[in-house]
Amino acid sequence: MLSIQGLSAGYDGSEILHTINLEVGDREIVALIGPNGSGKSTLLRSVFNLADVYRGSIKFGNKELAGLPINRLVKHGIAFVPQDEVMFPAMTVAENLEVAGYSVRDALPAKEIYKQFPILAEKKRVDARNLSGGQKRILAIARSLIQKPLLLLLDEPSAGLDPKMAREVFQMIEDIKDRGSSVLMAEQNAKQAVAIADNTYILEAGEVKLRGNDRILDSSELRKVFLGSS
Repeated sequence: MLSIQGLSAGYDGSEILHTINLEVGDREIVALIGPNGSGKSTLLRSVFNLADVYRGSIKFGNKELAGLPINRLVKHGIAFVPQDEVMFPAMTVAENLEVAGYSVRDALPAKEIYKQFPILAEKKRVDARNLSGGQKRILAIARSLIQKPLLLLLDEPSAGLDPKMAREVFQMIEDIKDRGSSVLMAEQNAKQAVAIADNTYILEAGEVKLRGNDRILDSSELRKVFLGSS
């Protein structure tokens, strides 16, 4: 579904990613893990045209994405939930979902969102600013699902959440895959991310150091990346 080849990208002439090769298959969860500053967020932002691509290719099916405006990316079926997702804090959950669907043809009806996320149905008349941290993350992801994405990009979906809520968010990501979407997520919680991922890429200093399945957690290379040990 997504094929990244030889990607070098960054911001304002400063290269952060160096010759990245990565693939995301149909109905697949791919995790990006690595230390802070390894380039995980920049990789997601490169796919969504929020970083500067200097070299390489980003293909979605047979479509080249590099340089496409965000509205075209959305039409191709790509959604992005950044870590600092901006919602409308003074608007209710229901109003936030309604706004998310305004510019999307054939948007997913809110009633379907409420079926997937019962907590949002319970809170639909509550202002977004009064939600818990975990509920805000669920709302942010739900807003992206309004557009029925084929590929969902998630940046640190469990950031700042307590363990119980983090588990719920990871279960939600698995459910999204089961409903037909692929997911590419950057995540600091390596253990839980790898547990639900079909493939995992370890990034360090803007380069892919290792790719593997759930056994990647036993790799000495992973310990070296995170702990600096041999």
